[in-house]
Amino acid sequence: MRLKAIGCEILYREMCAAAARSANQVDIEFLPKRLHDLGAAGILRRLQAAVDAVDESRYDAVALGYALCGNGTAGLEARGLPVALPRAHDCITLFLGSKERYLQYFDSHPGVYFKTSGWIERAPDLEPLGADPTSNYSQLTFIEMGVEPDDRFERQTREEAARRGWAFEKVRGDLSLIERLLDARWDAEDFLVVPPGWRVVARYDDGIIAAEEPNSQTPQRV
Repeated sequence: MRLKAIGCEILYREMCAAAARSANQVDIEFLPKRLHDLGAAGILRRLQAAVDAVDESRYDAVALGYALCGNGTAGLEARGLPVALPRAHDCITLFLGSKERYLQYFDSHPGVYFKTSGWIERAPDLEPLGADPTSNYSQLTFIEMGVEPDDRFERQTREEAARRGWAFEKVRGDLSLIERLLDARWDAEDFLVVPPGWRVVARYDDGIIAAEEPNSQTPQRV
């Protein structure tokens, strides 16, 4: 199978590692993390342009290394190829391997801010000490994905937590969701596959996202 993968650069190391082991031919295009600063409309506009630019004669499907991302993928339309993406609110689910594990950890660790190699390498630092955006946090959790060259990212996270007077924890990440995305093992429980001509819509249940046929007089959802 030939896949065009489009992912956030936060997932750079993880998606490259998964693509290298996939039986599929996977070509990856990474988009900058700063898209999140543009809000939902900005993310959707840039993602739609990337999907529209895929050469449909070369690929069998598009795999998105994105979650719902603050409704940034809501409204995204598949063109001539199906588009697959994980059922997840944000990328932390992709690092932890399942939406269930993410919810369990988040519920038991209020005030947590996550770090990974990608967040450290490719995203701006947290706001300065005392700034309002960080006032609700009290812990830094480093997710070790097994793609790190050494312990530099863990040390940096641990040192930042100490400077802020926050708790620190390291947890083991899980590449399986990213691997299944690039292996095209898209079970309905963890992935949405949007048929050509359909679009992504947000759901307010455990499914998180659905596909909708936008041009029908009686739109259907899957």
